[in-house]
Amino acid sequence: MRSSHRRIALLLTTVILTFGTVHEAAGQAGPTGEVIVAWHVTIAPTWFDPSSAPPQITPFGTLYAIHDALARPLPNQKMGPSLAESWTESPDGLTYEFKLRRGLKFHNGDPVTTEDVKFSFERYKGAGAKEFHTRVRAVEIVDPLTIRFRLGSPWPDFMTFYGTTATGAGIVVPKKYLTQVGDDGFRKHPIGAGPYKFVSHTPGVDVVLEAYTGYWRRVPNVKRLVLKSVPDGSTRLAMLKTGEADIAVALDGPEGIEVRRDPRLQLVASRHASIFWIEFADQWDAKSPWHDKRLRQAVNFALDRKTTNEAACLGFCPPAGVIVPRVMDFALQVEPPPYDPQKAKQLIAEAGYPNGFDAGEFVPIPGFPTVAEAAVNYLNAVGLRVKMRPMERAAFYAAWREKKLHGLFMTAVGNSGNAASRVTEFISSKGAYAYGGYPEIDDLVQQQSVERDVKKREALLHRIQQMTIDRVMFAPIMDLRALMGIGPKMADHTINLVPMTVWPSYEDMKIK
Repeated sequence: MRSSHRRIALLLTTVILTFGTVHEAAGQAGPTGEVIVAWHVTIAPTWFDPSSAPPQITPFGTLYAIHDALARPLPNQKMGPSLAESWTESPDGLTYEFKLRRGLKFHNGDPVTTEDVKFSFERYKGAGAKEFHTRVRAVEIVDPLTIRFRLGSPWPDFMTFYGTTATGAGIVVPKKYLTQVGDDGFRKHPIGAGPYKFVSHTPGVDVVLEAYTGYWRRVPNVKRLVLKSVPDGSTRLAMLKTGEADIAVALDGPEGIEVRRDPRLQLVASRHASIFWIEFADQWDAKSPWHDKRLRQAVNFALDRKTTNEAACLGFCPPAGVIVPRVMDFALQVEPPPYDPQKAKQLIAEAGYPNGFDAGEFVPIPGFPTVAEAAVNYLNAVGLRVKMRPMERAAFYAAWREKKLHGLFMTAVGNSGNAASRVTEFISSKGAYAYGGYPEIDDLVQQQSVERDVKKREALLHRIQQMTIDRVMFAPIMDLRALMGIGPKMADHTINLVPMTVWPSYEDMKIK
């Protein structure tokens, strides 16, 4: 009899809990309306697949719409638990264990399991892949909801690389579906576990997404999200003014001024971890002019960073003296080189070029014409004669990684992480995007990578950054604060809600 009462009580409890859940879901407003985001670059299908994500923030504008990760930047958190409800680090720093949330599903209804987590990690070949392959000894599936990463030695930055936009390695894709359709099929129709489902992609035109009502964190407020490829800044501005776009990404200075003049629109400067710099790709080649430190110094003196900031960023982009953004942990806070064109000309003459020289093509990262044109004009003014060669964004990333860009080129990097993640990719000779390096810097990079004392680690990273200045490895220009135009339909654009990223928190956006 007592057993019967217990069964009845259990049944009533289940009914009440189920009814309560259904009632709550029924009472929640479903997603409505549409938001159109005009991008500053052409959206590439490679940005639907996290396995090849470069060390850039741009691809995360699609990746975090369609996909989700075990841990990632979340509203008001540089790194928070997402598909994983929690994780632990062993006292010796050698083991990380993640617990998945229960009931997670991909957009096609397949459950998200630790098999998918392991599969996603093992197929990852983007930024940081070399570090992961070197340092992660084993990935063990404990059960469908528990996965364990074992390291060969302590790596204080494991979570920085795995749980932020420093890499896309923590993003989870469906093993079963991807195995069926292959890499090309996946890029044509990606399936993820993020807040928005893929609907269509018209190359060079737009990507259409629809709210995924089963997203674990919350049902997105906006039903339809359209990401449009609009490289021309004046066109993005016109779309914003006519209501054809609700958010215009990374406007140039002149367009930013126009937004400010229109009382219906808002101008918001991002606070993400981005920075512009000029690379001296051939500085390690003894036959190249850029092997001469004086010429690299000349480039640094030739750039009027303050005026460039005012023209391109309306004063929001602080001039930089090192290629690690000042908002990052362990960044060295230094003053930029002074603007001194006479000193630049003197150094060029001392290097054997009293009349300057033809420095060939200058390839700038696309999407920032005023910064690129300013750099070209300042270089030409001191006798370093360059001609600009434009490229598409995805092609630029590929050419940089494959070491096909030479002479001078200008890049900008906006993924998060900390000074160590930037050092690993761009300053260490072993970095995926580094053309060379110095043994003494490489030794310090290795030392900091296993140093668990925060103060000692900071000192090592500061020393590395100072050595890049002393050796004139780069010509930093300025931290980037992207100017985002916001249309009148937006009630909450959510830009800057997620720290260290330029992109909105898509599921939290609201329209009027």
